[in-house]
Amino acid sequence: MRTSIAPQIPSSVSLRLVFDGKVVLITGGTGSFGSAVMKRFLDSDVAEIRVLSRDEKKQDDLRREYKQDALKFYLGDVRDRESITQAMDSVNYVFHAAALKQVPSCEFHPLEAVKTNVLGTENVLDAAVRAGVEKVVCLSTDKAVYPINAMGMSKALMEKVMVARSRSLDDSQTILCGTRYGNVMATRGSVIPLMISQVLRGEPITVTDFEMTRFMMSLDDALNLVLFAFANATNGDIFVQKSPAATIQTLVIAITQLLRVPAHSVEVIGTRHGEKLFEVLLSREEMALADDRGEYFRISPDLRDLNYEKFVERGDTKISKSTEYSSHNTTRLDVEQVKELLLTLDVVQQAITNGKLNGSA
Repeated sequence: MRTSIAPQIPSSVSLRLVFDGKVVLITGGTGSFGSAVMKRFLDSDVAEIRVLSRDEKKQDDLRREYKQDALKFYLGDVRDRESITQAMDSVNYVFHAAALKQVPSCEFHPLEAVKTNVLGTENVLDAAVRAGVEKVVCLSTDKAVYPINAMGMSKALMEKVMVARSRSLDDSQTILCGTRYGNVMATRGSVIPLMISQVLRGEPITVTDFEMTRFMMSLDDALNLVLFAFANATNGDIFVQKSPAATIQTLVIAITQLLRVPAHSVEVIGTRHGEKLFEVLLSREEMALADDRGEYFRISPDLRDLNYEKFVERGDTKISKSTEYSSHNTTRLDVEQVKELLLTLDVVQQAITNGKLNGSA
């Protein structure tokens, strides 16, 4: 593994310079991550922020909340080439966050995951290249590494689609790159709001396995990862942030202590279908060649051509000595450290202050 000095993440000041007068498109822009990207860019001198999503209600909510001339909303779906083509006209940069992310939904409807996460991504990349977009950042997940569920498999294929398309481009044309991150605390589907709501309703906290580990990232961490990729990527790169992790047991203890109910009952329900004991952000094959950028890893694309001899007749001894980067072997947080992280979340502060979530008991 090579080590090099990491360039800085763009600050608010440099963001203004980089995006001054530019047009930015955010697919899935009404989701947790997409809306966070949108809010960050509202503080820059961007000429226009385009939000493409299927959710007309959330679009209307954001329109009423921000009332910004630079904010434009496009109702559409990444599955529909025409709606993407219209939204992509005159765009400089794309942040591709649109995806089906819920593991159970994708398990029952795997082809729907393929249509959105794989074919939808191909539509976005194709439209971006045709429109002469300068850079596209695709968002992926730790579930794409050694995937065991349909969501992870579709995201792994999404990464392959991005890398494959990037091979035909040079950095003077459109740059296609990606990021891969673990659980983002308190976003849609996060277990943290569920556990808090169970406590507030007087119900047992349901856990799968006390020894299960998960990466712990804030929404700001995930956003900084994307901006780092934007500032530093060349074609086909995937960037990963080095993230700490915690066991489910540590998370439960931290939540119950913060809510002042340390003896709250807990029910172990067992590992669910499509769920791993731990998550992996880099495979051992990727770690053998990863470029260490300080707080981040850069995974450069495999640029071998279609000569099969290079794939099946030549190996790499470094891979045999390498170890994957997972939530089991990264920095492990203790209860106090998890509590410190949790206190940065609005959902936790609401529960502590009001004993409510989103205005509900």
